[in-house]
Amino acid sequence: MPDPTPCLALLGRILLAGLFLAGFAQKLGDPAPAQALLAARGWPLWLIWPAAFYNLVAGGAVVLGVMTRPIAATLALYCMVTSLFHFLPDDPWQMTIFVKNWAIAGGCLMLAAHGAGPWRLRWGPDRLG
Repeated sequence: MPDPTPCLALLGRILLAGLFLAGFAQKLGDPAPAQALLAARGWPLWLIWPAAFYNLVAGGAVVLGVMTRPIAATLALYCMVTSLFHFLPDDPWQMTIFVKNWAIAGGCLMLAAHGAGPWRLRWGPDRLG
């Protein structure tokens, strides 16, 4: 029986990256909800655009397996920081998103620890995949 590990690693990368790529599309298509979260915390609304760009670039890199370890580590940090926008104890839906952000950060840390797997675009030092 063939080893399923390469396929599972690719599928895991695609699923994780899908979240960030969808975040890019959401911020681009309807930035108001994310801007409202920024405004509620007193952060500048223009931060939505670097966040959207980061979602696109980092999500694409994870799908391709390019510099996966360092990018996954930064995505984990991104999830931890953005979870703070959802820490609203009186709102069960926002608390669910808060917890999901930490779970996604955990998945990103696993990706940072173990790399992209063998099915990836070879770019940069091999140790970064």
